[in-house]
Amino acid sequence: MAVTDLIQSIRPKQWAKNIIVFAALIFSKNCFAAIPLFKTLATFVLFCGLSSAVYLLNDCLDIERDRLHPVKAKRPIASGRVAIGTAITFAVVLAVASLAGSFLLQPKLMVDLNPSISSDQNSALLFPSFFVVASSYLVLFVLYSVVLKNIVILDVLIIAIGFVLRAVAGAVAIEVSISSWLFICTIFLSLFLALCKRRNESLVLTEQGANHRKTLSDYDVRLLDQMIAVVAACCLMSYALYTTAVGTIHKFHSVSLVFTIPFVIYGIFRYLYLVQRKEGGGDPSQQLLGDKPLLINILLWGIASIAVIYKESLLK
Repeated sequence: MAVTDLIQSIRPKQWAKNIIVFAALIFSKNCFAAIPLFKTLATFVLFCGLSSAVYLLNDCLDIERDRLHPVKAKRPIASGRVAIGTAITFAVVLAVASLAGSFLLQPKLMVDLNPSISSDQNSALLFPSFFVVASSYLVLFVLYSVVLKNIVILDVLIIAIGFVLRAVAGAVAIEVSISSWLFICTIFLSLFLALCKRRNESLVLTEQGANHRKTLSDYDVRLLDQMIAVVAACCLMSYALYTTAVGTIHKFHSVSLVFTIPFVIYGIFRYLYLVQRKEGGGDPSQQLLGDKPLLINILLWGIASIAVIYKESLLK
C-alpha cells in the first residue's frame, strides 16, 4: 500500500464541501477578526477529519457495490490497494483526533445573551457546544453509512442535514447566533446538489443502479427532475427573501445584497444545464470547481457579497 493511496482514500477533493463552515464567519461580519477566523479555520480542519473518517467507513461497507460502479471501482479500497483493516484503523484515528480537537475548541454549552429580548424575559439562549455538533455529525453519518442511505428520500435529506450541521458548527465555533436563514438556504442548496447526484447515478448506472445503491431502484429520472425543480425554486426564493428581509438590511445597513441574486440565479441554472445537458452532477465538488463559468460565477458572488457586507469596514 502506498501512502498516496491512503491519502486518496480520505478524498481530499471532497473537503471543498466543508467550506460552508465559513458562511457564519462571513455573514456575521467577523472575516477580519483574528480569533473568529482562527476558530473557523480550525472548524474546517476538524470537519475535514470527520468527513474523511466517514468516507473511509462508507467505502469499507460499500466495497462490493463500489466495484460495480465505473468510477468508484477505481478507488483505493474498492480496488484493493488499501486493506479494509488499514482503512478502519485510520478512520478511528481520524474520528477520535477530530472529536478531541472539537472538545478542546469548545467543550461547554454556549450562552447567548440576546439584547432583543426584554429584561423581564429569560434572555439566556443555550446553543450546543461545538463538540456536540461535531459528535452529532459523526453519529448521523455513521448511521447513514450503515442503514439510513438505504431509505428513499431520507438518504438525500440526511446529506442535506450534514451540510446544515457544518454551517451550524461554523456559527457555534465563533459564538454567533444561528440564523434561520442559514438553515433554510443551506438545506435547500444541499438538497439540490444531492438530488442532482442521484439523477446522475440513475443515468450512469441504469439497470445496475439498485445493485450499487439500494434507493436507486425507488428513484427514476422523471421523479428526480420534479424534486430538483421544486428544490431549485425554493433555493432561489429563499435566498431572494433573505437578501430583502428587514433584518438583513438592518444588519448590513444596505439593500445592495439584493444585487447578488443574479449570481445565484446563474449558478443554479448553470448547474442544471450541466446536469440536464452534460450529464453532470455525479460529483458536486468536482462539478463546482471544475466548470470554469460556474467557478467564476461563485467567485464573483463572493466578491460582491463581501463588498456589500464589509462596505463600512472597507471604506474606513
